[in-house]
Amino acid sequence: MVLTGEGPLLVDGPVELTLDDGTVVTSDRFKVAVCTCRRSRTYPWCDTSHRRRSRP
Repeated sequence: MVLTGEGPLLVDGPVELTLDDGTVVTSDRFKVAVCTCRRSRTYPWCDTSHRRRSRP
């Protein structure tokens, strides 16, 4: 398990997570990025929403 400074929690998979409401979600991926900022549209999985957007 790796906790990055401003990013997701990286976990070796497969993983099974129990959410606050008791829902259990699973991922069979070999490396899983778990959202820690709660901005992800695919929560609990990270969709990189924590990254700042910049215009060219």
